Amino acid sequence: MNRKTLAAAFPVTVPVLMGYLAIGMAFGLMLQSIGYGPLWALLMSLVIYAGSGQYLGVALLAAGASLPHVAFMTLMVNFRHLVYGLSMLEKFRGMGARKLYMIFSLTDETYALLSSARAPEGVEEHDFFFLVALLDHSYWITGSVIGAVLGAALGFDTTGVDFAMTALFLVIAVGQWRSAGGHIPALLGGAATLVSLLLVGAEDMLLPALAIIVAALTLLRPRMDRHTLREEETPCR
Repeated sequence: MNRKTLAAAFPVTVPVLMGYLAIGMAFGLMLQSIGYGPLWALLMSLVIYAGSGQYLGVALLAAGASLPHVAFMTLMVNFRHLVYGLSMLEKFRGMGARKLYMIFSLTDETYALLSSARAPEGVEEHDFFFLVALLDHSYWITGSVIGAVLGAALGFDTTGVDFAMTALFLVIAVGQWRSAGGHIPALLGGAATLVSLLLVGAEDMLLPALAIIVAALTLLRPRMDRHTLREEETPCR
C-alpha cells in the first residue's frame, strides 16, 4: 500500500465518509440510548460491521431477544450480501488472504463503489479495492464511536435517526444512476421490489424480491453483455 493508492482510493470514498460518519453516529446514539456505551459501539462496528444489521441489533438488544431469534433476523436482513458476493467473485480473485476481509467488509455502500470504481493507471487494482473497503470500515467505526461518546456526554432524542442509512443509500443510488451506461438492472430491481411488496407485504418482501432479481438478471445477462460490448466497440464521435 502506498500514497498513490491512498490518493486514488480516498476521493472515491468521500461520499461514504460523509454518510458513514452521520449514520455511524446515529447508530452510536441509539446504542447508547439503551445503555451500551462507546466500547460496545467500537466492538460491534469492528467485528459485525453491518449497518442495517447493527441498527436491527439495537432493537433486538433492547427487546432482550434470544440468540436464535437474533441469528435468524440477521440472516434475513443481510441475505442480500450473498448476491453481492457472487457478483464480486472475479474482482476478488487473486487477492489472497485479503479476500476474506473483502467478503466481510462488503456493505451496501462499499459494494456500490467497488461495482463501478476503477483503479487509475499505475495503481494496482487489488490494492485499490482493499483500501476502499478499509477506508469505508474506518469511517463507520469512527462515526459509531463518536455517536456513542456524544450520547453519553450530552444525551439525544434518537427518534427518526435510523432514516440516515436510507438517505445515504439513496444518495449513492442517484450517483450510480447518473454514471451507469444502462439502467436495466436498476429498473429491474425497483420493479421486483414493488411486485414483492404488493404480493407478500413489507415484512416478508426481501427474499422474494432478491429471488426475482437474481433470476431475471441471470436470464437477461447475455443480452446486457452484448449491449455493453456494442457500446465499448462504438467509436466516440
